[in-house]
Amino acid sequence: MGAAGAPWLERAEREIEERPSLAVRLLRIQPGQTVADIGAGSGYYTELLSKAVGPGGKVYATDIQPEMIRLLEQRIQRKRLGNVETVLSTETDPLLPAESLDLALLVDVYHELARPQQVLRRIRESLKPGGRLVLIEFRKEDPNVPIREEHKMSVAEARAEVEPEGFVFERVLNDLPWQHILIFRK
Repeated sequence: MGAAGAPWLERAEREIEERPSLAVRLLRIQPGQTVADIGAGSGYYTELLSKAVGPGGKVYATDIQPEMIRLLEQRIQRKRLGNVETVLSTETDPLLPAESLDLALLVDVYHELARPQQVLRRIRESLKPGGRLVLIEFRKEDPNVPIREEHKMSVAEARAEVEPEGFVFERVLNDLPWQHILIFRK
């Protein structure tokens, strides 16, 4: 999604439709942890993650679009998110430090990746031993989810792509109205 789609990411009803605050709570992120919001867009989740890790933690907010990085930086300044660092990534590499992350989060991003295996390899390198990879994707299994099919992903599809890259499937959470939370470990 380009910068023109930022208003959709920031829509008032997003908290009702997608429940991002609940999603972050369900991840049980601890104060002081280091996390990445990969494909952060305008930073809606980045802000929630910043609060979750607290002043002793760190959030890397990555995007491949310079326009989104500008929006992220504006949000960081406006909201005074001192524990967030933006990273202009590439299509194949989020450009994160090796073994630095407790958690890497991709919200409605994974299905958009042009080269998912390359990105997964780089994410795996950036995770600490035992670190978590979390994908939040619209449920393909549910025909009532009002999102186009190409923007949905099933649990089976995610596992088939992620596990061969050295991740272990831990569990799926279905607490959100339209999306599942898929949790993998390094």
